[in-house]
Amino acid sequence: MPVPGLAGRRTLDQLMPSVGAALGVDGFVNTMELPDAPRYVVFLVDGMGLDLLREHADAAPFLSSLHNVDEVVCGVPSTTVTSLTSLGTGLRGGQHGMVGYSSRVPETGRRLNSLRWDQPVDPVVWQPFPTVLQRLHAAGVSASAVNDAAFEGTGLTVCSQRGVPFHGIKSVYERLDVVVDVIESAPRSVTYAYESRLDHTGHGKGCTSPQWREMLTTIDTELAELRDELPRDTVLVVTADHGMIDLPFDGRFDVDAVPRLLDDVELLAGEARFRHLYTRPGAADEVAARWRAELGDRAVVRTQDGIEDWFGPITPDVRGRIGDVVVAALGDFAVFSSREFGIELTMTGFHGSITEAELRVPVLVAP
Repeated sequence: MPVPGLAGRRTLDQLMPSVGAALGVDGFVNTMELPDAPRYVVFLVDGMGLDLLREHADAAPFLSSLHNVDEVVCGVPSTTVTSLTSLGTGLRGGQHGMVGYSSRVPETGRRLNSLRWDQPVDPVVWQPFPTVLQRLHAAGVSASAVNDAAFEGTGLTVCSQRGVPFHGIKSVYERLDVVVDVIESAPRSVTYAYESRLDHTGHGKGCTSPQWREMLTTIDTELAELRDELPRDTVLVVTADHGMIDLPFDGRFDVDAVPRLLDDVELLAGEARFRHLYTRPGAADEVAARWRAELGDRAVVRTQDGIEDWFGPITPDVRGRIGDVVVAALGDFAVFSSREFGIELTMTGFHGSITEAELRVPVLVAP
């Protein structure tokens, strides 16, 4: 089976460096071909995949009217922690180390949930590279992040957006005012902002549900208002961290019902659409073979051999965080564990894998 890769495609980690180049800062390359401007707002809508946006274009007239930078994918796995850190650092997951929703801490063998940050791991050690915002700030650009106040100081925020002022907000209405105020505060500035409600709706109700469409319309209206309020010399870029699919119940494979698949597997991590399997030493090939025989064409099962086409260059510190075997689900299929990750079985919308619906993200430019 051919293994889909990212070679030759624009990836989300190239967006913020492109903004840096468009702001006129030396050392950055404008891969996305963004327009030169003294001010930029980069606004990420969690879960707004390009395929979904095109399918529901009538529910988002403002966003659908904007120029899109073609053929941009978020990276592998197609999940929030990996994508936000790729966006924030300008690096792929094999370098910045946020390799999945959950992953192994090599030093302890424990599983780190990268959203809850539930292990005693210093995020600056876990992800040691400066953020692009930090580098732009050091180059004289007024750089900042505007996000939910609850996210200030979290492990993911430290990994992905550290080194610049964080403006915590408590409502959508406050966000609009704060973004405008911050961007107007300096003649040369860049601000990152984040929106989570679409992703939450997709996980809970499904990404093709009436509730999802209604939320898309709400966010579209809010972003049109933001564009109207921003200074005219500001470019607004709207992007996303991944797409999403709705998963039928008959595609939900519970690995706990086939216990031989867990032979020689010391830890499960990742998420339903992209599993990391950490095996006993020397067992990766045997485990991969068992999983391939069981799952067939429902998933791509790989060892770490050659996996740089998904994760980019992999540093020695990061390699132990990636599964010895990884399982990327295809079609209407995902790998669950009712014992380890029961909460996933209550969800409707999913992402994380290598399908186009999950990988393709918009980069919408509103000059």
